[in-house]
Amino acid sequence: MRDDTQAPTGKPWRRAIDVHHHILPDFYHDELTAMGIPVVLPGIDKPTWDVDASLTMMDRHGIRSAVVSVWPGVPGHLEAKPAAEFARRVNEYLAGLVADHPGRFGAFAVLPFPYMDVALEEFVYAADVLGLDGVGLVSNYGGQYVGDPAMDPLFDEAARRKKPLFVHPTLPPAGTRPMPDLPAPWYEFPFETVRVAAQLLYNQTLERYPELAVILPHGGGGVPSYAGRLAAGGLISPALAKRLPEDPMRSLQRLYVDIAMTGDAHALAALRSFAPASQILVGSDFPLMPEAYTLGTGHGVLAHGKFDAEEQLLLDHRNAEGLFPRLSGKEA
Repeated sequence: MRDDTQAPTGKPWRRAIDVHHHILPDFYHDELTAMGIPVVLPGIDKPTWDVDASLTMMDRHGIRSAVVSVWPGVPGHLEAKPAAEFARRVNEYLAGLVADHPGRFGAFAVLPFPYMDVALEEFVYAADVLGLDGVGLVSNYGGQYVGDPAMDPLFDEAARRKKPLFVHPTLPPAGTRPMPDLPAPWYEFPFETVRVAAQLLYNQTLERYPELAVILPHGGGGVPSYAGRLAAGGLISPALAKRLPEDPMRSLQRLYVDIAMTGDAHALAALRSFAPASQILVGSDFPLMPEAYTLGTGHGVLAHGKFDAEEQLLLDHRNAEGLFPRLSGKEA
């Protein structure tokens, strides 16, 4: 019988599954560079990455497995055919990474949005043929946010297959940033995640697709602080009340959140007040965040998050095992 109750000395985690772990394959960087697109945002240094760097970091942190994502995915300006080809190349790379390192990696597929038909075709291939573990999305595609009813066909397919959606923030639509010289992750990304939550809530996405699991990174961004305001819309407008589920706060609390960038006292207090322990997941944000920061976040969350012993096991790996049964060794 496995012993999952003792944490190795110096490591924040026991047998963690990291659901927020970026990879930056050389071919991906080279393709985007050729298109004139930075892999990361202006003002943010491009991190280096290779497989050994991820595995070494994981071993130092007590992370058993990482469900990796390629961010920001497929460039939105591509036409449908090259977008589909780009997505296929990335997804086949991800499948190879998973196959080469059994038990160490899962992967979120990328999809060629905004082309719904080809995105659905690629999702079915990635899920049913390649066996990828979920879908990595960005918060909006040319201003169309995740949660918009236009994306219902994807939600339906993902819910039926029980493939989680990992929704990472990106830049808001053009022209909406008041401080373009300040890197967007420091102030825009939390608001992007709130916009996603608002779409999911007021379109009753989780009620219409009860098997759909949605993961929001960075402790849910601004959602813990804004959840009460989002849920109270029906108090000021009968029209809004009709759009809300019966229990708006409970609906928001069905969202999963990871703990990336939540190690400070203020973010952690909001996260713990909002999210049930059953909905919180380990997330490192490696290598876009330095390893030392990630390590400090992990230790800070455990030291000050007031998780009891059972909740620590849920956070460490049991919640993620429910979402990614292949990584638990127990297939659904």
